[in-house]
Amino acid sequence: MTLRDVSEASGVSEMTVSRVLRNRGDVSPATRDKVLRAAKELGYVPNKIAGALASQRVNLVAVIIPSLSNMVFPEVLSGISQVLEDTELQPVVGVTDYLPEKEEKVLYEMLSWRPSGVIVAGLEHTEAARAMLNASGIPVVEIMDTDGEPVDAMVGISHRRAGREMAAAILKAGYKKIAFLGTKMPLDHRARKRFEGFTEVLAKSGIEVADREFYSGGSALAKGREMTQAVLERSPDIDFIYYSNDMIGAGGLLYLLEKGIDVPGQIGLAGFNGVELLQGLPRQLATMDACRREIGIKAAEIIAARTKGIEKDAAVTLAPTISFGDTLKHS
Repeated sequence: MTLRDVSEASGVSEMTVSRVLRNRGDVSPATRDKVLRAAKELGYVPNKIAGALASQRVNLVAVIIPSLSNMVFPEVLSGISQVLEDTELQPVVGVTDYLPEKEEKVLYEMLSWRPSGVIVAGLEHTEAARAMLNASGIPVVEIMDTDGEPVDAMVGISHRRAGREMAAAILKAGYKKIAFLGTKMPLDHRARKRFEGFTEVLAKSGIEVADREFYSGGSALAKGREMTQAVLERSPDIDFIYYSNDMIGAGGLLYLLEKGIDVPGQIGLAGFNGVELLQGLPRQLATMDACRREIGIKAAEIIAARTKGIEKDAAVTLAPTISFGDTLKHS
């Protein structure tokens, strides 16, 4: 199927068909409708590779994220799609599984297609990945985190600040024996930064984390139950557990309720991410919103503006808020 087929079906020149399909030039509404109708009936799809050879760019935005199973990232993608659907740009997703070497490979493959922009999760990359981003010559937005220096632009929250604010709320509620349960800490830099901010505030009050437990892989709910049980068997005097995300926090909450433990009187709990799915739990887990959808929206807005030569803020730090729910005492 070619432009000539659409031209013959609509009764206008190939040049006019090209103008309509590229949304360029002055074409009457009647002619535009006739061409679009003919193209649709014929099932015509333009050859973007030909245009890309001339422009050295395709209308794709590479979106590189660590996981699709983590409920955080579909919401980010939703925000990106919301903005880009009003443009000629289309997001294309690559998944790294939190592995730096896999991110390097995905980035290499995606940049070889000469996209119009890159949105990539996190600020930490291998030297080779950072070199590719620096040399790409296109807008690059690093998302989710603003605790560091971006290659180009960044949109996210300060995870150290998030950890500090949660620690302050826990201390204000009077909890003293505090445990931390986390996931993928060696590779999840954002969880590590929250932990650093968290322990920094505790230390200023003369309190150390009383116990900690980490895991990688498996069902988050089941792991949350297992880790909570393991920590309480080791340290039965724990009075608060801070989880690196809501899913393992939900598992811990279900375990404690099953054992008849008073939450938040005997043991308080808090997670991170503000996952809406968990609002149906018997108790509302204390958490902190990570501004996921807004991050996607802001990142896509930067890419869309930059491709039109419009400058946007290079650093956007959003402010998450604590939701105390039913598991963290507060006045």
